[in-house]
Amino acid sequence: MLQVRYQPYTLRFKRPSQTSREVLTTKDTYFIVMRNAQDSGVAGIGECGLLKGLSYDDRVGYEEKLQQVCHQLSQISLQNVEAFCLSLVDWPSIRFGVEMAALDLKLGGSRHFYQTDFIEGHPIAINGLVWMGTADFMREQIMAKLAAGFSCIKLKIGTIDFAAELELLANIRQAFDANQIEIRVDANGAFTAAEALAKLNCLSAYDLHSIEQPIAAGEWAAMADLCKKTPIPIALDEELIGVNNPTQKQALLDVIKPQYIILKPSLIGGFTATQDWINYAGQRRIPWWITSALESNIGLNAIAQFASATGNTMPQGLGTGQLYTNNITAPLAVKSGQLYYYKDRAWDLSPLHLKDERVG
Repeated sequence: MLQVRYQPYTLRFKRPSQTSREVLTTKDTYFIVMRNAQDSGVAGIGECGLLKGLSYDDRVGYEEKLQQVCHQLSQISLQNVEAFCLSLVDWPSIRFGVEMAALDLKLGGSRHFYQTDFIEGHPIAINGLVWMGTADFMREQIMAKLAAGFSCIKLKIGTIDFAAELELLANIRQAFDANQIEIRVDANGAFTAAEALAKLNCLSAYDLHSIEQPIAAGEWAAMADLCKKTPIPIALDEELIGVNNPTQKQALLDVIKPQYIILKPSLIGGFTATQDWINYAGQRRIPWWITSALESNIGLNAIAQFASATGNTMPQGLGTGQLYTNNITAPLAVKSGQLYYYKDRAWDLSPLHLKDERVG
């Protein structure tokens, strides 16, 4: 039998961060701590990376569901957790937390989920994220990312004046061509279906790699038409959230025919669900990349290792570990536009109150 508990944790942003929905100063997350009753000193740790206003399972009763899941898990063995996770299809962030904790426990509580080059010191190329804000603030971030050695940057667009956003892109392209700096933009569904194509035509002057979610999720016919006509490759992001049935997943790809999809394990149900999307996309020759979703370093580490295990060499969206003042201390670091894992650096799990236990 298992011993399982969950623990809420509030992450604090170093500076307020604006999304398309709100300005964030804190972010609540939940850790699942799982042990075998026979050896309660070894703990597997998972993170339920709930995103308020975006996660499919952001609903009343979330913590009650977590409590129920922990109780149910305490009635089964570690070998049965994988099958149990199938019952959490409509609770993707909880499913990922349980899946992560079980895999960590199975492998000895080391937080080494996949034996890949990443944990041996070979970095993962990542994009540098530029947050929404005033034109001056975004320009400041862009220059900082370029100075830090990023060769791929991602700009959130859609909240300031569109002309100002075009000017920012023009400034980058005057200094760096597409062979020097890859630019991705993310509209978070900010454009209307009626205006989207005209705006994409304007954006196409700046040699962009792709645009994420130009219109709101759920408008399959409009998105399909846009993907057919677009001058810029379109990557689906929010569109995938809540599409949990295998038939639905394949239908979405067949109807919309996107140029890319973006996979966020916390929002789509963890490693297994992410691999399903990878398989379906591969059958249709649709490229993809993986992105974190404001998790702590616990979740970021697991997602980065999974991304490494897939062998995808595109820049991944894994640069969010530096956002918080009170992140879990981990052997992760960003250097020259790449995410590194340093085996000789220690984890500090004291915020999880595990100091009296052996955790790998």
